[in-house]
Amino acid sequence: MNLPKPPTTDTLRWNDSLTGDFLWTNANFAEAIADVMTPCTWSMWQQYISQVVPIQLPNLPISGNIGGRPYLNLSVSASFGRAFGFKPKEIIRRGEGIFGRIPDDVEIPTVRVALGTILKSYLPTLFTIRKQMARYKTQVPEFLETTTVWCEKMYKRIQTTSNKGALLNLWQETLLPYLNHTFWILRTATKQFSSPAGDLRRKLLSLIGEADTNALLSNLRGTGGLESMGLMMGLASLARGEITREAYFQQYGHRGPHEMELSIPRPSEEPDWLDRQLADFVQNPVDVGDLLAKHRTAFDAAWARFESRYPRKVKATRDRIAQIGEAAQVREAVRSEATRVIGVVRAFALRASELTSLDEGIFFLTLDEIADLLSGDDTATTHIPARRKRHARYSALPPYPAIIVGQFDPIAWAADPNRRSDIYNAHAAALVTIPATVRGFAGAAGVVEGIVRRINAPEDGDQLRAGEILVTVKTNVGWTPLFPRAAAVVTDVGAPLSHAAIVAREMGMPAVVGCGNATMLLKTGDRIRVDGGRGMVEILD
Repeated sequence: MNLPKPPTTDTLRWNDSLTGDFLWTNANFAEAIADVMTPCTWSMWQQYISQVVPIQLPNLPISGNIGGRPYLNLSVSASFGRAFGFKPKEIIRRGEGIFGRIPDDVEIPTVRVALGTILKSYLPTLFTIRKQMARYKTQVPEFLETTTVWCEKMYKRIQTTSNKGALLNLWQETLLPYLNHTFWILRTATKQFSSPAGDLRRKLLSLIGEADTNALLSNLRGTGGLESMGLMMGLASLARGEITREAYFQQYGHRGPHEMELSIPRPSEEPDWLDRQLADFVQNPVDVGDLLAKHRTAFDAAWARFESRYPRKVKATRDRIAQIGEAAQVREAVRSEATRVIGVVRAFALRASELTSLDEGIFFLTLDEIADLLSGDDTATTHIPARRKRHARYSALPPYPAIIVGQFDPIAWAADPNRRSDIYNAHAAALVTIPATVRGFAGAAGVVEGIVRRINAPEDGDQLRAGEILVTVKTNVGWTPLFPRAAAVVTDVGAPLSHAAIVAREMGMPAVVGCGNATMLLKTGDRIRVDGGRGMVEILD
């Protein structure tokens, strides 16, 4: 006799801000993970964290899920720094080139952690991580050379797998190990760029200021180019008839604005995606080569000023810039190939949905729950309807603030007519100074006046006209084809070493990033002046 299954409790957490009093930021995640995550995607992100940041202290999570969006807990590094005698704000400021700027009037919550606990739990793990990254650094070239072929092979194996047991074995024995390998390669390549770039940026800031610093750190594409600019450069080549559609999809079909969300099709899965992109490009033709040449002029001018002021530092600085440029190209290439691997994970989930008849419901299970389902345990499927409902509710909300302090309720925040998009502070929501001007990081030098075009999603990119100033919450690789049309870019989320700022600098386009309040104060039709060198935006009328 088949007995009814006992009721189960859904343990999937959607709001880690409720776990303690912490300072959260998504400035370094929002570009890559632009959407409210399905449980499947969130579990993949947790897999990444568990692999490459396996340092966990009780009641002090390193990262979290807040309303379906990933956040980093900056209270962890602030608490560790405090244990070593550093002021929390000093620790946080060291990472602002990556994580964004925390307002001066925000008190950073910390947790008292005994120095002995850190020395016992943290340092040994840190040494292990460094050893791991040193080993994986030697494997980066092979990863870049072989991953495309590996992905093509896996796509075929997944599609020809005819039963649940075989698909489970493929996941456990081949796909998951390679995914973990990819995560380590990605972590290593990111660290090889971000740490030296951050150190050099801080040094240059003290010598030559923000505008020239960003100009000197902009010439990162070298002879090979940055993969994040590939969608734009590829469209230009396709429009000129230099490559075929098949060649474009083979090289760039895995990249797009939603590439990290497993439930959303890749561009290569949508036959009309390229037609829309190409039509927009042809309608608003831009000489990309001319933009890149103008950027080189700005770099040369900044370099000449540096040579004149600091002749003794020229060789060392030139060498460090070259090393960072090489690291940036490797990081971009690794990101691109890692995105291919994530596409394989999507293919695995889709095949699992076919074999279990769950259709799109498969993405509302975690990867572990999908494995359980393939092994015959369908307990978690009872949670799919509730998870769908919660995901839809969060997806209907505007993007949350990049900075969250304390406990945060996304639904209550969205219902507040006086809500702020830059910061939420549970302790002093009414006391934190509300900026009346738009100011952020000097993303890319240059001064431009023009008309604002507010765009919330890259799918609305056809609204952007040549010469308008693109204002949005955030951008990522999927937005890059729009950049040549814009006279400048202004974003709520971003930092000097973030993906969007680097691409803007490579194109010589003025950009102010990480403003926090740009979409609060600017609307389509406003005339503004963007000073990318100073990180200022002025409303003219």
